[in-house]
Amino acid sequence: MPNPTVRSMLVANPSMIIAAVQQMQEDLPATSAQFSWSISAFVLVQGLVPLVWSAISEVKGRKLVYVVSLALFTAGSIVVAVGNSIGLVIGFRCLQAAGSSAVISIGAATLADMYEPAERGAKMGIYYISPLLGPSIGPILGGGLTTGLGWRAIFWFLSIVSGSICLSFVIFFRDTFRKERSLTYQNILKQRQGEVANKRSSHTDLEKNTPPQNVVNLSVKDVNPVRPVGLVLRRINNVTILFASGLQFAFYFLIAYTTARTLSMDYHYNALAIGLVIVAFGVGSITGSVLGGRFSDYELARLKAANGNVSYPEPPNINNTDCYPDAPENWTYASTLAYIVDSNTGRSSSAVATNSAFRGVSAFVAIEIAVPLQASSVDGLGDGWTYTLWAGLMLISGLLILLIAYRGQGWRQKAEEREALHGNKA
Repeated sequence: MPNPTVRSMLVANPSMIIAAVQQMQEDLPATSAQFSWSISAFVLVQGLVPLVWSAISEVKGRKLVYVVSLALFTAGSIVVAVGNSIGLVIGFRCLQAAGSSAVISIGAATLADMYEPAERGAKMGIYYISPLLGPSIGPILGGGLTTGLGWRAIFWFLSIVSGSICLSFVIFFRDTFRKERSLTYQNILKQRQGEVANKRSSHTDLEKNTPPQNVVNLSVKDVNPVRPVGLVLRRINNVTILFASGLQFAFYFLIAYTTARTLSMDYHYNALAIGLVIVAFGVGSITGSVLGGRFSDYELARLKAANGNVSYPEPPNINNTDCYPDAPENWTYASTLAYIVDSNTGRSSSAVATNSAFRGVSAFVAIEIAVPLQASSVDGLGDGWTYTLWAGLMLISGLLILLIAYRGQGWRQKAEEREALHGNKA
């Protein structure tokens, strides 16, 4: 599994420049709208590109994806560090986003490779510390570097860290991908075997001469990121939990960005002070993630024992007894991700990548509308009503999770029966 420190540094990337917003706008120069676009474009690309990384990892394994993506992130960081225009910065920030997205997304699939469902809740809670810790320590690191050395030091720091991590992956990382457990890999393999067999069928018996699995070598050309994602989205339970996850992630990014803007423009905090304020939000998020993951494992074990040692991805629906508490946003982070992985056996990487896409698009929209919403009460809603609006959206997210608690098992089982009937298990 990728070290949480790796993910923390990569996820900290967008939040590190939040503390440097004023200095970057003056130096490049850039308007508030352009700077918002640099952040939202990063988040959007970081959310969508995992659909490609995931598909590649299900054919060529995890290690190749980790190494290539980290190399891209390093290259993007170097170019941004020497960039002198907002257009160049936005373009190569997108390259950074594409590189960082692989570690963020297929890391959960790596966990699924290594641990059984009964262990994943706590492991997901620990693992998910990194995307929560990153945005928390990011403003502090970014603020310190900006105050002491200027905003470009942020990207030199990231290039050194990511380059070192990339080298460590090349030398030390052992691929966790197991072909026999990947429905995506097995489906592509059967398709390729059929094609090879059909070419020989005119000369000899098809069944007798179907080549063994190790004769057919799959390549990147066999990657199709659309079909696995389509199968994930055909399940109602997946779409419901993905919308809830997207709203949570959008709120998390919005809080950090709008808080930094308010503290900088209205209260004239410097970059380091802004980082120190935002870290409080991160500490609460980390605590919620760890406790949520452990609670998920505890509930799964308790309900499994009460149901004759039989378990489902929706623990509350066993015997129709308990349901998940209407917990704070980050309490549900780990449990939500664990559910997405456990309810999509054999295509966990595609499911997590789809989750990343939902989160990226949601965060993109949230950041794009943040500036006009946060404007003064004459032109926009202001801080108070902006956060009130998002409180309502978080309530909707919680209700969607409760809906999964009550209806998710039935939806999932019907989808699995339909897929088994029509042979769409890949």
